Amino acid sequence: MAGVTAALVKELREITGAGMLDCKKALVEAEASIERAIEILREKGLSKAAKKSDRIAAMGLVRTAFNEDATNAALVEINSETDFVAKNEDFVGFVENISEIVLANDVADVDALKEVKYSDENSVGEELTSKIATIGENLSIRRFAKFAEEGVVYTGYTHSNGLIAVIIGLKTEASAAEVEALGKDVAMQVASMNPKFLDRSFVDADYIDHEREILRNLVINEGKPENMVDRIVDGKIEKEISEVCLLSQKFVKNGDLTVGQYVEEVAKEIGKEIQVVSMIRYEVGEGIEKKEENFAEEVAAQMKR
Repeated sequence: MAGVTAALVKELREITGAGMLDCKKALVEAEASIERAIEILREKGLSKAAKKSDRIAAMGLVRTAFNEDATNAALVEINSETDFVAKNEDFVGFVENISEIVLANDVADVDALKEVKYSDENSVGEELTSKIATIGENLSIRRFAKFAEEGVVYTGYTHSNGLIAVIIGLKTEASAAEVEALGKDVAMQVASMNPKFLDRSFVDADYIDHEREILRNLVINEGKPENMVDRIVDGKIEKEISEVCLLSQKFVKNGDLTVGQYVEEVAKEIGKEIQVVSMIRYEVGEGIEKKEENFAEEVAAQMKR
């Protein structure tokens, strides 16, 4: 292993996208020659990841994971290039395993997650590189979240297509079984209505100011009398806040109730207080700019690879 330094391994990994251990083995076999090591990795199909790294991964899956008593929860999004791969059993299993790894470990970001052990052979990052090589598409661990607040029970909902997932945190002395149905109902509400805030106390002042300015200009442009503008705007702001805050939204399964009133009803039924204290919603690919190419441009791009 003479001449194979950590810096050399790092350089090879950056060039090829292969796993750290694979890079080290290739360099040993190549007697510390970067050029030969690249060839070795290509021969083994382990440098394919680098060639796919510029392709946008905007499809994929989201998954949730919970511990046995639902006091800990995790949510992950892992992206692929196509919907077809998102249905691949190997990819689905990988996403599910990553959600369990996030649940079991306290890591700060994706880079730290990639250093966590995935199996006896690979770290998460090395397994990701291996999956890219075998599946044949660029894959990306985009984001994750973990929850473990004392006194909170977590429930969730994942839409059947795996593209939207929600976790709800309920502060209560009730068991996970007692609030399971409620939690799923509230999570489904978040999945379908996508509220921006939990309740009014979470509404950012800058958001209100921004919306007020837009609505004020709208009302003025509608020709309303100047002395009525502020009152009309206040009414519109209140209506908008009720629509973007989860607890004040009309409950989808019963329009006679708000979500907050539904939670209160269930709390009375089971005889234990329940407070919705957190929510998070992941939708696959949201915010990712998807690359658009016509067929001729795509063929030309592929020929340049």
